[in-house]
Amino acid sequence: MNESRDSTAGQAARPAPSGARVVVALTGASGVIYGLRLLRFLLLSGARVEAVVSPSGQRVLREEADHRGEPLGEYLARLYPADRDALGAGTLAVHHWGDIGAPLASGSVPTSGMIVSPCSMGTLAGIVCGRASNLIERAADVTLKEGRPLVLVPRETPLNRIHVENMLRAIDAGIRLVPAMPAFYYGPRTLDDLADFVVARAVAFLGLESHLYRPWAE
Repeated sequence: MNESRDSTAGQAARPAPSGARVVVALTGASGVIYGLRLLRFLLLSGARVEAVVSPSGQRVLREEADHRGEPLGEYLARLYPADRDALGAGTLAVHHWGDIGAPLASGSVPTSGMIVSPCSMGTLAGIVCGRASNLIERAADVTLKEGRPLVLVPRETPLNRIHVENMLRAIDAGIRLVPAMPAFYYGPRTLDDLADFVVARAVAFLGLESHLYRPWAE
């Protein structure tokens, strides 16, 4: 895999549009599988991925997905050995959560949009209030102010009133919400299948076709 800085079993992805550059953030909500399957899809699709993992996201990676501290690109190759060579179709750059001087912090750097998956309730709150206190929040702020697609994949249950009100604020701001609520009508057989359904719904808002599940009645 082509990786700068630190940087499965599933259906083949259709190549992303030429020049697709996607910001992906993984935060501290349970359900890191959604972020990992998203990274896999984008890299197989040939996209240029700019990734940021929060400190809490790093902990979830360790606890839920056996991340041993290796660079993210090497980890993905270990996690999806059958895709090791195909993952090289894309490019992965990993940016430090605290680096607010990274390219992603400037609207002058064009991207195709940003997806936060999974999105913790803390990250959701920080984004909707415009806090921009770290690179994830700042990149989301830039995505909004430049009129680019911003997609959040919240993963929490049950929800309290604050969560719901923040989600309403996000929708009012033009953010697309894709809750981690996989469907079952297409006959999923594995956890990867369930996660890929959410991935497909999220990347659709960036104009990317995935073919990761069978649409209803087709």
